[in-house]
Amino acid sequence: MDPDTAADFTVENVEKALHQLYYDPNIENKNLAQKWLMQAQVSPQAWQFCWVLLRPEKVPEIQYFGASALHTKISRYWSDIPTEQYSTLKTQLFSQIARFASGSKIVLTRLCVALASLALNMMPEAWPGAVSEMVHMFQEDGGEVDGRARCLALLELLTVLPEEFQTSRLPQYRKGQVRGALGREWTGVYPLLQQLLRQPDSPPLVKARVLKCLSSWVLLDVPLNESEGLVEASFTALSDPELFDTAVEAIVNTISQPDSQRYVNTLLKLVPHVLQLQEQLRDAIRNGDMETSHGICRIAVSLGENHSRALLEQVEHWQSFLALVNMIMFCTGIPGHYPVNETTSSLTLTFWYTLQDDIMSFEAEKQAVYLQVYRPVYFQLVDVLLHKAQFPTDEEYASWSSDEKEQFRIYRVDISDTLMYVYEMLGAELLSNLYDKLGRLLTNTEQTTTWQHTEALLYGFQSIAETIDVNYSDVIPGLIGLIPRININNVQLADTVMFTIGALAEWLADHPVMLSSVLPLVLQALGNPDLSVSSVSTLKKICRECKYDLPPYATNIVAVSQEVLIKQIHKTSQCMWLMQALGFVLSALPVEEILRNLHSLITPYIQQLEKLAGETPNPSNKLAIIHILGLLSNLFTTLDITKQEEESGEKAPPIKSAPPQTGPNPVVVVLQQVFALIQTVLSKWLNDSQVVEAVCAIFEKSVKTLLHDFAPMVSQLSEMLGQMYSTIPQASALDLTRQMVHIFASQTNDFPPIKALFELVTSVTLTIFQQGPRDHPDIVDSFMQLQAQALKRKPDLFLSESLDVKAVFHCGVLSLKFPEAPTVKSTCLFFTELISHCADVPPVGQVVQENGKLLLLAVLEAIGGQSSRGLMDQFAEVLFCLNKHCFALLTVWLKEALRSPGFPSSRVSDEQKDTFSQQVLRERLNKRRVKDIVKEFTLVCRGLHGTEYAAGY
Repeated sequence: MDPDTAADFTVENVEKALHQLYYDPNIENKNLAQKWLMQAQVSPQAWQFCWVLLRPEKVPEIQYFGASALHTKISRYWSDIPTEQYSTLKTQLFSQIARFASGSKIVLTRLCVALASLALNMMPEAWPGAVSEMVHMFQEDGGEVDGRARCLALLELLTVLPEEFQTSRLPQYRKGQVRGALGREWTGVYPLLQQLLRQPDSPPLVKARVLKCLSSWVLLDVPLNESEGLVEASFTALSDPELFDTAVEAIVNTISQPDSQRYVNTLLKLVPHVLQLQEQLRDAIRNGDMETSHGICRIAVSLGENHSRALLEQVEHWQSFLALVNMIMFCTGIPGHYPVNETTSSLTLTFWYTLQDDIMSFEAEKQAVYLQVYRPVYFQLVDVLLHKAQFPTDEEYASWSSDEKEQFRIYRVDISDTLMYVYEMLGAELLSNLYDKLGRLLTNTEQTTTWQHTEALLYGFQSIAETIDVNYSDVIPGLIGLIPRININNVQLADTVMFTIGALAEWLADHPVMLSSVLPLVLQALGNPDLSVSSVSTLKKICRECKYDLPPYATNIVAVSQEVLIKQIHKTSQCMWLMQALGFVLSALPVEEILRNLHSLITPYIQQLEKLAGETPNPSNKLAIIHILGLLSNLFTTLDITKQEEESGEKAPPIKSAPPQTGPNPVVVVLQQVFALIQTVLSKWLNDSQVVEAVCAIFEKSVKTLLHDFAPMVSQLSEMLGQMYSTIPQASALDLTRQMVHIFASQTNDFPPIKALFELVTSVTLTIFQQGPRDHPDIVDSFMQLQAQALKRKPDLFLSESLDVKAVFHCGVLSLKFPEAPTVKSTCLFFTELISHCADVPPVGQVVQENGKLLLLAVLEAIGGQSSRGLMDQFAEVLFCLNKHCFALLTVWLKEALRSPGFPSSRVSDEQKDTFSQQVLRERLNKRRVKDIVKEFTLVCRGLHGTEYAAGY
């Protein structure tokens, strides 16, 4: 079917296209047919062919298209229908629905949706009492259509009506009118639904449709007290397995409506109905019927979660609400392991947050009364949650799929978050409670305890200690004392022990005497690959928080770490964390000791790197090189002796503070020793961006950590970077240059090599622009960031005769037209910095004066539609800077630029361009306002102004 034959929308062609869509094996033909049919559906001819397609002799697929075309015309092209045809259209639809009542269900539904759309467009003026008329039409004797089929057709129509309203394209003012009219019609729908649901001889299918219809109407916020009887009848329907799921949806939807909280008396009547479900819930659990237990739990939770505040405030009914809370507690503690034996308990967790928030929001006196009742409930909740967080037996856990294990992990995280939240209500008593239980468990010699029980209690501690400051707690020393008593015979338990120690790292920094109890456990765990993540992250936390207390243990920490690194027990990321941990430990030692440890730590890697540097490059030795360079980078990220001088005095007694460091920084010493080797590696791998990045990362991390202490390396590093970049330019070399400009801008003695490097990389990059920069958006991005940083930190660089400011400016204008958003953002930043120096850097002022109009044209082109709308704020900033620093020039340039017909877009008039120009020139102080003006203008330029698409912008 050729989409070009758009005028040929005949019944015959539509049927051919539908046959092609459903039965042609060729996907391209299917796509063509679909495209043609979409055009047919919205064509004027659709009014003719849709009724023919609905004829009884046609197959359901064709009838369905006819019904869909009708719905499309009514819902989207309502204004095309003459008023005098409303009545005929309504009558035709009624007769078609009556005919399909005992025909194809999918066609019936589409016809109901079409009639619903018609009703919504006509209500309330053109079709008052629409719903009552629908009910009346289908209650009349329908000739050959039996009563049950008519009843089901009516229920389908009544169900789709509110659903169609939710998705309709009615204007906002009409939506309000129609919602009101539908709400008034509920009084006619309600008795019919109630009668059908309560009638003993109503077939299950009819009752199920009634429940679906109720679910649909409650979306219109019909008053809860006006559907009370139906909701009660829905509770009765829960005892019928055929109706159970639909009844659950109806009840949950009804009591979840935000408006329902106003009807407290009705809510109070519903509480006993929910409580009466407890027996059915227990039976379902006994019989392993997860669907029923899940449904009943949803009902209890939706009543509790949506209305806890309203029900809490009914003080005289406190016992029935407490009974509901206990029912939800039963659902939280439902027997079995999540997610294998049950999937219900996770639904209840949000309820406990809501109830706590409501209780804690009461004023103090009232809150105290509620806490008397609910504190014990929340202590019970903690027990229940920790029981649910327990691992199954090793055998059972081994049988779980990886997906089930992952779901269980997430479930435990949710429990952990809940425990942390509950702590706000229960406070220190919760920690004491957990400590007492753990103490009894570990000291009870008569009873054998499972590791799962111990692990869950520790997990509770860890959940709280991870995010809450437990420094004041008097039970932590006892807990640390208990940890060595735990018989760690299982990976999950060992993991939790590690994470618990890690969560207490800050506490250990304030109580260093306890380090000797736990550090040996952590160092021992480092040797177990199964505990890789927990042991390494815990050691890193301890080394970061307690580094000034670790010198006595440093030799041991370094030795164990070296051993596990040599044995390659850990994956790459854990090896990197371990190096960071060692950086922290070494930072607190005297320089000679740092150097000695560094020597023993790094020598094996240097030897390995020397060997690799001599080999012919291949993928496996590339990974090994990047790994070694990464280890050095991570070590140098945290090895910072300057902090030692600043902090040791206030952090610790004078005994701990090291003497002031003299001589070069240990990191610089190591870098100078390995510099020649790194150059050798580079010479072989210069065209591999990942290796170059890894080399640059070592120096970048070192510069960031050492700051001015890095000075002895500046000269040789600048020379190496220059050679590197001249041979094969890489973005990472520019990023490292930018870092050095940033840090050494104010250091007169150290800056000359950086100035020479800056001029060299600028010159090399300008050559790239001449050759075609499109293949190197990363280099262009880094180059623009470097230029912006230079202007910000050292604008004098632009006074140099060796720097071609005009060429850099032109490169910037080119870069504004790149499709990559990060590159454009960096370029806009460069121009905002550049323009701000028009007055104080003469070469910059001259270039802007002579070439600024080119920049303005590029900015206007972007605003006119050449660049992504997400970048308009950045272009607005450039415009604002031009206005602030070059007002007189901008006034002339804007006038000249906007004079061109069709520029920056053919969609804007001269008047709109004038308005834009005046608005921009008026705003020299308010940047936010300029951004709004640009956003407005870009929408006009793109033809999006006033559209729904623009509304989200």
